[in-house]
Formats: sequence, structure tokens, C-alpha cells
Amino acid sequence: MLLKTFGWSFAVTALGLAAAVFYGGWEAFGIVAILSVLEISLSFDNAVVNAGILKKMNAFWQKIFLTVGVLIAVFGMRLVFPVVIVAISAKMGPIEAVDLALNNKDRYQELVTDAHPSIAAFGGMFLLMIFLDFIFEDRDIQWLRWIERPLAKLGKVDMLSVCIALIVLLITSFTFATHAHQHGGGHVDKAQTVLISGIAGLITYMVVGGLSGYFEDKLEEEEEREHEEEEEAVRSGKQRSPVVLAGQAAFFMFLYLEVLDASFSFDGVIGAFAITNDIVLMALGLGIGAMYVRSLTVYLVRQGTLDDYVYLEHGAHYAIGALAVILMVTIQYEINEVITGLVGVVLIAWSFWSSVRRNKALAAAEGKAEGSDEKTEVSSGV
Repeated sequence: MLLKTFGWSFAVTALGLAAAVFYGGWEAFGIVAILSVLEISLSFDNAVVNAGILKKMNAFWQKIFLTVGVLIAVFGMRLVFPVVIVAISAKMGPIEAVDLALNNKDRYQELVTDAHPSIAAFGGMFLLMIFLDFIFEDRDIQWLRWIERPLAKLGKVDMLSVCIALIVLLITSFTFATHAHQHGGGHVDKAQTVLISGIAGLITYMVVGGLSGYFEDKLEEEEEREHEEEEEAVRSGKQRSPVVLAGQAAFFMFLYLEVLDASFSFDGVIGAFAITNDIVLMALGLGIGAMYVRSLTVYLVRQGTLDDYVYLEHGAHYAIGALAVILMVTIQYEINEVITGLVGVVLIAWSFWSSVRRNKALAAAEGKAEGSDEKTEVSSGV
């Protein structure tokens, strides 16, 4: 099972490290290895959230996520995206931007640093909306009940998450963005840029998330209808192919996953510049890390880990909320990527520990019940 799920990751690791040695010797090998670990540590919460979505998709779309999705993640977000950002921010052609990335690495790094406020605003707003929609939803299983219960009640107010996200964006635009960090340690006013980029991130979330949710709901309705009227539909010949509808639903969920991965990759791409400004080594290291994140996502789905450790998804979403805040703060202040990674790891480890405690308490309660069919929900202790 482990080799089947992580086989491609192992192969990509071997090829990537070999390419690094061929490209720049053993020093490049070390840089690529460090970048791989950096990407995995920063994106573990991404894997948990992805698993919650991917488990709703069939085996075919899981394979698409591991193949086509990886190409998008590695070549799109870790290689093409930084070049596109430089081309747009510096108002130059794509060929010129590629030449700059390969032959004038210091200038390329400066331009990416200057484009960071718009990147952080877009990604921060997208991730913030994911966190807010999760925290305002009324759930049967709650982790930090003293927070989640009152917020679930507030979540009944329509468009509350959008209103809060816009308030956060306005505050960010007129605080951090007015003294946005630039290369060389200088600060400039990027309020308008941050505001526009943040709104673009919010719109992207609403469009992609809305479409995926719409087709997911239609799929569930269709499956329920077919279950009730299967024989009659077959005889009448009016049965709508569930494959087509499932394909629509899975496609938009896949699209949502890719945008989600893009938002998570922003901090990894920016943080990588603290280690190297060589775009080739960056793409190799972050690409290897992205492959492991995807394999870990599928592993969590196939092992049913989220069903066994029910608070993991909560911890991952809290980590998303923390990452969104960190991205906004980094518009003005530099925050070490080690801190960013540790915040996510601590929250997920805490949620895992709470899940283990809950499982032990449930097992003890069931043992005392001696065969009772009724299950008692046991508090996580937090």
C-alpha cells in the first residue's frame, strides 16, 4: 500500500536529486533536499484538507489528481507562476522574464519580492475564506467547542464570512499594505494593489468553490433520485448518465483542489527565496515536496485516516486560518518560514492527539456499555 501510493514520489525524488547533482553538483543536491522538506512541512495541512475533498471523488479522479494535478502543481505553480508574476509586475514579455530568471537571478528575486504583496493578498484571502466557511458551519463533531459552538450560531447569518473577509482585507490594505516590504529593506504604499489582489482572491474562491459545491450537490441529488427510481428510469429510457454528472462534479472539485494548492504554494515559493534564487533548483525542490503532499493526500483517503481521527480536518483548517493571517502580515513584515511551518505542524499534531484521546474515550465508553447500540459523543477535552 505504501509503495503503491508513494511510488511515484520516490521515483520523482530520485530523478529530481539526480538532476540537481547534474545541474549544480552536491551543493545543488543539498539545496533541493532542503527545499523538499520545506515544502512538505509547509503543506501538510494542505494534504489533510485535500483529503477531505478527494475522498468524495472516484479512483479515476484520484489518479488525475496525482498525474495531471502534479504537472499543474510542479510546472504551473512552482516554475511558470513565479515567471508570470515577474512578467506582469515588471511589464516584460514571458521570454524576457524566463531569461531574467535563468541569467540574472538577483534581479529576478528582487522582482518576485516586490510582487509579494499582491501574491500574499490573493492567496491570503482565498485561504481565509476556506477557514471562515469551515468555522461558521454547524458540525456534529466539534473540536474546540468553546470557539466552534458560538461561531456556528453566528454562521447562520448570510454572507458573514464574505463580510469578515472584506473587513480583514480593508484593514490590511490600510495598515500593512501602506508600508509593504520591498527588496533592500525599503517600504512602499501598496494599498491599491493589495485591495485589488485580495478582491480577485475572494472572487476566485466564490466562483470555483461555488461551482464545485453546486455540482457536488447535484451529484448527491441525482444519486438519491436514481436509488429511489432506478427501475422506472431504466424502463423509460430517460435516465441521465451518472457518469456525465459525476464527471462535471469531479471536474469542478478537481479545479477547486488546484486553486487551493496554488494558494498553499505561495508561501512555499516565497520562502524558497530565503534558500536559493535559482529557479531550476526551486522547481526541483518544491516539485518533489509537492509530489509527496499529493501522495500523502491519497494515502489519507485510502486509509480512512480522516474518519478515524476526526479532529485532523479541524486542525488543518485552523492552520489554514493561521497561514492566511501570516500571509497578510508578511505584506509588511518578514516572517521566517520555519515559524509558518511550525504553526501548521503544532495545530495538526494537537488535533491528532485530541483525536486519539477521543477514540480511547469512546472505546472505554463502549466497553462499559457492554453491547449497547447507542454511542455517546465524548468531548476531546478542549
